[in-house]
Amino acid sequence: QVQLVESGGDLVQPGGSLRLSCASNGASLDLYAMGWWRQAPGKEREGVACMNNRGETTYFLDSVKGRFTVSRDKAKNAVYLQMNSLTAEDTAVYYCVSDFSCSWYAIEYDFWGQGTQVTVSS
Repeated sequence: QVQLVESGGDLVQPGGSLRLSCASNGASLDLYAMGWWRQAPGKEREGVACMNNRGETTYFLDSVKGRFTVSRDKAKNAVYLQMNSLTAEDTAVYYCVSDFSCSWYAIEYDFWGQGTQVTVSS
């Protein structure tokens, strides 16, 4: 059973940066694709990014390309979402997700963290 715990959400000014962390309390994350989803108030969840299990390929939502990056630390069994040049449109609850492959469909992911709030506001 994979249990995911996110951290790092905060209030940040437009143009600022934030790094979200996701750690597993259970199984090793090495076998899994790791992704980030978000849900803004009144909107559906949307996939933000996903790195495949080998770390060879990372997929990004068009609106975050060039601003967000994903990295893994195998020694810490953790995944990170670095977010730069943040705008108000990035305000949302961010979820760490994992499964055997990346997908743009939320239903495909068996494992979700509890979410961490990111608010971009001046």
